[in-house]
Order: sequence, then C-alpha cells, then structure tokens
Amino acid sequence: MRVKNYPTIFYSVAALCAVLSVIFRVAGEINMVGWSMCLFFMCIAFALRGTPLLKGMSFTAIIFASVTLAMFHPQYFIAWKNYKLSDSIIPLIQLLMFGMGSSMGIKDFASIAKSPKGVMVGVGCHFVIMPLLGFTLASLTNFQPEIAAGIILIGCSPSGLASNVMAYLANANLALSITITSVATLLAPFITPLLMKVFAGALIEINVMSMMWDILKMIIIPIGAGLIFNKLLFGKLKWLDNVMPFISMFSIAAIVTIIVAAGRDNLMKIGLLLLLVGLMHNTFGYLLGYWAARLFKLPERDCRTVAIEVGMQNAGLASGIAKQMGKIGTIGLAAAVFGPLMNITGSALASWWHNRLPDSEKPKLIVEPSSKLKKAI
Repeated sequence: MRVKNYPTIFYSVAALCAVLSVIFRVAGEINMVGWSMCLFFMCIAFALRGTPLLKGMSFTAIIFASVTLAMFHPQYFIAWKNYKLSDSIIPLIQLLMFGMGSSMGIKDFASIAKSPKGVMVGVGCHFVIMPLLGFTLASLTNFQPEIAAGIILIGCSPSGLASNVMAYLANANLALSITITSVATLLAPFITPLLMKVFAGALIEINVMSMMWDILKMIIIPIGAGLIFNKLLFGKLKWLDNVMPFISMFSIAAIVTIIVAAGRDNLMKIGLLLLLVGLMHNTFGYLLGYWAARLFKLPERDCRTVAIEVGMQNAGLASGIAKQMGKIGTIGLAAAVFGPLMNITGSALASWWHNRLPDSEKPKLIVEPSSKLKKAI
C-alpha cells in the first residue's frame, strides 16, 4: 500500500538529521556529522521523488550524499583490502555507455534528417564554446597545471545523458537532445583528444592516439554492444530494461564518490574556488549556447535544447580519461565538482522553463521518452 504523504515523512526525517548534524558538530563528533548529513541528503532525495516538478532533482541529492560521505570518510572509498576502487571507474563508465546504447535505436538518429541544422548547431556549439570557456577559466585561475587541465577536459568532453532528462523536464526538443548527445558522444573519441592537445598541451603531456583509443574503449565498444542488445533483446528482458536506469544512476554516484575520496585533500584546499569556476563554466555554457542557437534562428524549443546540451558535459567520461592518465586525484577533480553542479543548475533551468512554453510554437520533434528515461526521471 502506497503512503500518500511519504514526502512529508522523508522531509521530517531530513530535518531531524539536519538538527543532529548541528548537535554532532558542536559536540565535536565529526565522524557522526558525515553520516547524519549523508542520511539528510538521502531523505531529501526520496522526498523529491514525490513532487513531479522536483523529481528530476532527486538524483542530485543522491550525488550530494555520495560527495558528503566521501569527504567525511574517504578511507572507505580508496581501497578495499588490496583492490584500488579507482580501478572500478572504467568498468562503471563502460556500463553507463552500454546503458546508453541499449536505450538507443536507429529511430534516434532519424532526427538528423528531420532537423540537420539543429544537430549541427548543437554539436558545433558544444565543441567550440565549452573548450574555449574551459581554457579561458583555467587560464584565469592559479590552479596547478593538472587541475587546470581537468577544467579544460570537462569543456572538451561531449554532453552527457543527464542533458536528455533536463531537456524533457524543460519541455524542450527531446528528440533533438537525444540526437545531439548521441552524435557528440560518437565524435568524442576523435575530437576530445585533439581539443585537449590544442588547449591543454602546454599544461600536461597529451598522447592523442592513446587518448583516442582509451575513449574508443570507454564509448564506442560499450555503445555498440548496447545497440546490439537493444536490437536483439529489448523488451524481452523487461526486468533488465526497468533496472538499467537505476544501475546507471548507481554507477555515476559510485564514480563521483571514488573521485572525491581520491582528491579529498586537494578539494579541501581549492574546493570553493573550483566550485565557483564550475558555476561560471556551466552558466556561461547555457547562456552562450542559447544565444548561439538564436543567432542561427532556431525555434525556441531548439534554442533551449542547444543551451542544455552545450552547458552539460559528460563528467563520467572526463573521470575515465583522468583515470587512464593516472591523474584521478588532480585532473579528475573538476569532473567530481562540475558533475553534481551541472545536475543542480540543469534541474533549476529545466524547472524555470517547464511552465514557460513558447506561445508561438507547437511541439515539434518532441518524442515521448522511453520507459527507461521515464524511470530515470
């Protein structure tokens, strides 16, 4: 039997946890502060699931819980016995990409023929605006070279799956969003290493061919396997179709937790400044993406879609690249900070646009989200 007022129950428990966190902090029980704050964010996540307009922010609360736990108790997420947990990042990313591929089909790419201009503008803006923003912001900071390179790496990464969820919540052009994400992701193995060589080559050593191969292993092979799975088995293993979005969410949370734990000491020193840089990077991405689309005279819905696609990057992929470079605690820091931040700003922007439909437009190329996407939202 479903409890109708369960959001209120979780909000109440969250309030209790917040009070306990203050009490533990005053008493000097720092370890307990971490656990109580983690439980606070988890309760908020469950409560948000009960509010349709705020449902998309529940995953952000889970990420905050993960970050809190990693900051207060990093020792649990560095290694288990002789196994380094950072070695799990690549398999988790491959699992995410498999999930992306398993939710895709030929129909998702049909939008290119229907709206090639929107796709070209979206992908082009993403790989022009964000690397330039990342390079500019990294140049203006006094971060050590590897951390600055991590900021550039985020800018050179493709858009992530979260952008599709935000596009749906914002009443933007979901079909266009899915297509831009797919095309940008498939181009990433070739474009991202070249952009890193141009913009970050002076900061760290960039082996373009090695990075290309690493991204191919993390993206193309798992997505290809997912596409085959979709073609042969989609709908036949209903339980797996239903559970895949939750596996993806767990993978992202686990990646963020491991990275934060590995770079906790650096985050304690530069966390606030890195957060400010991330906010500027993210916000200007939305702003410049939107007005670039307006410049190309795209419809309002498409402008919103391009803004979200440009402003949100695949932080998981950036984390994987940092791991392959052996710099998860430095180059990977920006991904750990920018990832949760993008979910917050994306959710806020989507909520703002949700009830502000363009007066002059009827929905075009808006597709009903798949059952997987619905369950992830």
